Amino acid sequence: MATTGTAGSSGTRTAAWHNWAGNVSATPARVVTPASVGELREAVRRAAGDGLKVKAVGTGHSFTAAAATDGVLIRPQALAGIQSIDRTAGAATVTVAAGTVLKDLNLALAKEGLSLTNMGDIMEQTVSGATSTGTHGTGRDSASIAAQIRGLELVTADGELLTCSEKENPEVFAAARLGIGALGVVTALTLAVEPLFFLTAREEPMTFDRVTEEFAQHHAENEHFEFYWFPHTGNCNTKRNNRSQGPAAPPGAVSAWVEDELLSNGLFQAVNSFGRAVPAAIPSIARIASRALSARTYTDIPYKVFTSPRRVRFVEMEYALPRERVVGALRELKAMVDRSGLRISFPVEVRTAPADDITLSTASGRESAYIAVHMYKGTPYQAYFTAAERIFTEHGGRPHWGKVHTRDAEYFAQVYPRFGEFTALRDRLDPDRVFGNDYLRRVLGD
Repeated sequence: MATTGTAGSSGTRTAAWHNWAGNVSATPARVVTPASVGELREAVRRAAGDGLKVKAVGTGHSFTAAAATDGVLIRPQALAGIQSIDRTAGAATVTVAAGTVLKDLNLALAKEGLSLTNMGDIMEQTVSGATSTGTHGTGRDSASIAAQIRGLELVTADGELLTCSEKENPEVFAAARLGIGALGVVTALTLAVEPLFFLTAREEPMTFDRVTEEFAQHHAENEHFEFYWFPHTGNCNTKRNNRSQGPAAPPGAVSAWVEDELLSNGLFQAVNSFGRAVPAAIPSIARIASRALSARTYTDIPYKVFTSPRRVRFVEMEYALPRERVVGALRELKAMVDRSGLRISFPVEVRTAPADDITLSTASGRESAYIAVHMYKGTPYQAYFTAAERIFTEHGGRPHWGKVHTRDAEYFAQVYPRFGEFTALRDRLDPDRVFGNDYLRRVLGD
């Protein structure tokens, strides 16, 4: 078991840990990289015996302090790879170690002729980090990655290993699929998979007025629909992904480089850096940038359509609203930006999800739509996010567990009918709050 740093009488500390966006940091007493589940269990027992808190962290893509700790930081990256595949017709699954990066999982599944049904647009996260915070894509019928979990293994506060599914420890399974790190450390996940298939993607510019007026229609007619609105403009870019027979017809090399590397990363980085230095130029830049992307259609296997490179760093807030309220909330957001002195260089993203049955899923029990607001790293975001959050909460919004928000346990008890079920389970599994930290104290209570 690799361990770095100590917190002995000399006061020696480990180096500070920072998340991907750079807005959260922590200095743990020690960092542990277990090479086996047995080593992980021992690390939890030892930490509890030393009176230290324990948090597991993946690649740090959350914008909240969900994984921050001054105790023991568990890095599960050595616990990686596919453990088994069950190809049962109609119920195929893959069991994967928790520290596996989604990119590696997608590549390995494709080689096996398999795929996840749905996924988010970033694949640098670990599978346990992504599911524990509620990472989702967009889908009319297919839900988040956590909703695709069919079983999991969880190390609890006493160092025991629980196996959970709908049949085994079902009350833990109902909550631990999206546990925010509050119930234990996930060591393995069994995910539903299906034979590899093709998606045809249609990306098309559309006006804000048109896309909001036709939102219900686009959602009903497409398996996966999302769009981006460019603040300070009336312009959007839409994306519709639907299954097709193939064959693969990916974007040409030049087109892919222009759209995904130059416009979405290289030039976008330069534009945001300029906008941070000269905020007054942002509206004019936005009007030009919103017209730069052109319509295109391509076909490929799922992860190559769902995911895209994200090298421009930012801070993000995202709320899940009842789907029928998202258009009204988005129009309020646009009106707020238009009348304010805010200068927003990042587009606003809108996606959807069907209702699921996970206790603290943002789509738990209701058809949902998400509005995500972003600000370029290093740019003051508080005024924009505060104004946006006021709109989202007025519509009964539920914030993404891994993205910036200011809500607390009192609020969550109002918007999650099963909130008390989760906190009661936490009291049973971790009465001494071995897995606690300041973030969980705020969002779940003491």
